[in-house]
Amino acid sequence: MNERELISLKEDIENAKQKVSELRGERQALMNQLKDQWNCDSIESTEKKLKEKMQSKSKVDERIDTGLRELENKFEE
Repeated sequence: MNERELISLKEDIENAKQKVSELRGERQALMNQLKDQWNCDSIESTEKKLKEKMQSKSKVDERIDTGLRELENKFEE
């Protein structure tokens, strides 16, 4: 390797270090947001809470569908 290649490689390494640092900062900001807004300490707890919310939504959707069918049946009579 010549000097130019080494300098280029050094610049690439420095850029990669900077990018890693930025991504770590973004990750930390997102984790803080999850904690503040959803009271989740980890990705796993977030996934669990999401699953619970989706199940709750499904139950509400079923109740709405049942109510709509009952209304339709009453008005069709």
